[in-house]
Amino acid sequence: MASDKIKLCILFGGKSSEHEVSLSSSYGVLSNVDRDVFDVVSIGITKEGKWYLFEGDTEEIKNGTWCKNTEELKSVLIDPAPGEDNFIAVSPDGTMTKFGVDVVFPVLHGAYGEDGTLQGLLSLAGIPYVGPDHTSSGVCMDKAFAKQIINEAGIRQAKTVIAVKHSYEKDPERLKEQIRELGYPVFVKPSRAGSSVGVSKVKSEDGLEKALERAFREDSKVLVEEYIKGRECEVAVMEAGGEIIASVPGEIDPGCEFYDYETKYENDTASYYIPARLDEAQVKKIRDEAVAIFEALDCRTLSRVDFFVCDDGEIVFNEINTIPGFTPISMYPKLFIHSGMTYGEVITKLVKSALVKER
Repeated sequence: MASDKIKLCILFGGKSSEHEVSLSSSYGVLSNVDRDVFDVVSIGITKEGKWYLFEGDTEEIKNGTWCKNTEELKSVLIDPAPGEDNFIAVSPDGTMTKFGVDVVFPVLHGAYGEDGTLQGLLSLAGIPYVGPDHTSSGVCMDKAFAKQIINEAGIRQAKTVIAVKHSYEKDPERLKEQIRELGYPVFVKPSRAGSSVGVSKVKSEDGLEKALERAFREDSKVLVEEYIKGRECEVAVMEAGGEIIASVPGEIDPGCEFYDYETKYENDTASYYIPARLDEAQVKKIRDEAVAIFEALDCRTLSRVDFFVCDDGEIVFNEINTIPGFTPISMYPKLFIHSGMTYGEVITKLVKSALVKER
């Protein structure tokens, strides 16, 4: 007898520097997905980019040991030709089995998971997936491109200098002069990375070269942004039932210089406020701008939109994340849970939205 459950594939891991964040997010999703609604298949991607069908204990995903014995796992290939059985599992003895899924939730952060490459593959194969399409994903992942679109939308954001590695190496003084016009301190960040990987706060020109080297290790294109003094607030956006929904804003007090990778995932200095400490007018404006940014960048299903709220009340767009974290401390699920949904309901709404959206 055929099951009436939705066959959901959770993709986790990946080749990016945010591999470990993906493992934590995927553990959160797998621990909370409604098994009465979904028949779940888990596929892990190693740091080397190899795909494996994972049928073990989800605790092994959480602690990173899921792929310690890859010779015992079934390799997975994907056939990009549209059809019902796009996935091919290859057992260690060489036995091949085809299977299909109804929808994919790529719980992958950073390059090769959030940047449109995977989304393009899934689109070729005709497989629905959670999140924006390949074009929107690529644009949103590249902060420099996203900023240009947001400028056209007339939304306030930090002034920025874009640094390309080969141009900087040819003429470093030209870039330094442009940055002097911004004034210090500045933030130096890779254009196409997330989770604050490779990000530095630079207080004077003495620290600039080291910060650029760090960022260039992650990406050949780097943003140098003016320092915006303000509270960090985030809004979760969901497309459900044909409607774009913005959550209440949440606020993060990093308890240190800025909300870097270590503060997000390794230390315990940050404080979180849900709802954010904003007045009614600020809440309305930040939610309205989150939806406007979501629409301007042609996002689908979900995104998290981040802002600074300055002491004078001005709201400044920071960045957008199209596959936001689903870790125990991540704002995206917490914000909708505060609005009355369960974690499981958040996942269900996102997946069902992916099944009905147009490609």
